[in-house]
Amino acid sequence: MKTCLVTDLGLAEYASVRALEARVVAARKAGAIPDVLLLCEHPHVITQGRNGRPEHLLASRRLLDQMGVAFFETNRGGDITYHGPGQVVGYPIVDLSELRRDVRWYVCGLEEAMIHATAEYGVATRRVAGKIGVWTASANAPEEKLAGIGVHMSRWVTSHGFAYNAATDLRYFDLIVPCGIADRKATSLEKVLGWRVSVREVSERITKRLGETLGLEMKLESPEDLAARLREFENGAANSAAREAEAMV
Repeated sequence: MKTCLVTDLGLAEYASVRALEARVVAARKAGAIPDVLLLCEHPHVITQGRNGRPEHLLASRRLLDQMGVAFFETNRGGDITYHGPGQVVGYPIVDLSELRRDVRWYVCGLEEAMIHATAEYGVATRRVAGKIGVWTASANAPEEKLAGIGVHMSRWVTSHGFAYNAATDLRYFDLIVPCGIADRKATSLEKVLGWRVSVREVSERITKRLGETLGLEMKLESPEDLAARLREFENGAANSAAREAEAMV
């Protein structure tokens, strides 16, 4: 079974996590590190995917500034979404060429992990045809979105990932048309259960289920140890480039 390093970054700014993710992707493509799962919560931020439509942002940039909500355009799939405290955000950097070269299988694996983790709380969720993510199942009301997925792929190495509303302040979703679906609302595990949940516990359960779904051995790695791995790779790459440059002179 392949190893996947799991690094919890805590509450971390979106831009800094994306910069770290880019470094991890480069190292993973070079085969210098195993697969990695970065976990975090973000301060209030709205991100728009490459398929996003400007009209799905319902608030002006001025209002976002007043509310302390950042905005970023990204290269992930999907439309527009919100990230914030109380939400489990996961960035799996996985080389699918060593697992299964099937993007749909991978996305279904992310969904499956979150469906099983939610079931541990006695809450039934499901997929909805034509709508990526995890949805609450109710016979008497339209389904609501509990978790979203937006991924990017380069040379079969994944980036971006999933966002699961554990204890998220759902009022911030009123600033957007979540994932471009106007007739469906976002929900949270805390809202469905009616009592407080531990974001860390939810994160741990999703991590465990993700390992089972993708066939990975999840191994905890501190941010400091991950940083050391990346520095070693980057220093080695820089030294190699310098030697090649000298040889060409």
